[in-house]
Amino acid sequence: MGERLWKLPRHTLALGGRTLVMGVINLTPDSFSEGGRWFTRKRAWDRAERMSEDGVDIIDIGGESTRPGASPVSEEEEIRRVQKYLDVMIKLIHYRGPYSIDTTKASVARVALDAGVQIVNDISGLRFDPALADVAARYDAGLILMHSRGTFETMHKQEPVADIISEVARDWRRAVAEAERRGVRREKIVLDPGIGFSKTQKQNVELIAKLDVLARDFADFPLLVGTSRKSFVGHLLGGAPVNKRVHGTMASVAAAVLRGAAIVRVHDVRAAVETVKIIDAIKAVK
Repeated sequence: MGERLWKLPRHTLALGGRTLVMGVINLTPDSFSEGGRWFTRKRAWDRAERMSEDGVDIIDIGGESTRPGASPVSEEEEIRRVQKYLDVMIKLIHYRGPYSIDTTKASVARVALDAGVQIVNDISGLRFDPALADVAARYDAGLILMHSRGTFETMHKQEPVADIISEVARDWRRAVAEAERRGVRREKIVLDPGIGFSKTQKQNVELIAKLDVLARDFADFPLLVGTSRKSFVGHLLGGAPVNKRVHGTMASVAAAVLRGAAIVRVHDVRAAVETVKIIDAIKAVK
């Protein structure tokens, strides 16, 4: 992918040159990575401030955990969790970059975009609520379409497909077509292979190793990769717990960037910023 501009309602991000780092803030009591540690207003604000100091490019906020075994929350509860933080976070903390809302619900996206969020990050790729694309189009927001399979309750229990690269490509084509049909412009879309969702440990590694194939076949779209602290990293490290997966995560981040990722989604922002800075310098050598 050549360098291009991702034009958001109030920010423009350059993609394809310097790798961008998206930091994660889970506004949930059952996050797999943080155990609900940011499920207080003060801690979430402090977390966002720290990310800003560490050089984050995008902050991704979510009010519904998508970890294995998580239960879906109601539309009203997800809106309550998100609304509780957004107005104050966007207006009062020092971070002035774009926010993203991690949701599969059009109603939640609408509330977040009204509050000033500029990107919608949909782990279902418009399968759960296609009207989410209508909302993104109406607000001229960025839209991240991730590959997954199954329902919310079954997406971590899917039988493996034979060819994960072809499966991701097929679903991306469906998701892009649906988004465009609903008015989302192609240049607003970023694609995510969904590492850790509906894949085996081996397939997660394969997707990173062959990301360049997907990057070539979907050259019109920047790719986002999220490997942060995921179970395949722990598995490769001999059963490392979530809080011992930082170095393994950064190795996967480096590999993904070398294979074509334009954005990486992480919990450990400073480590990722330093990792991609080195990888970007290596990539720049002709």
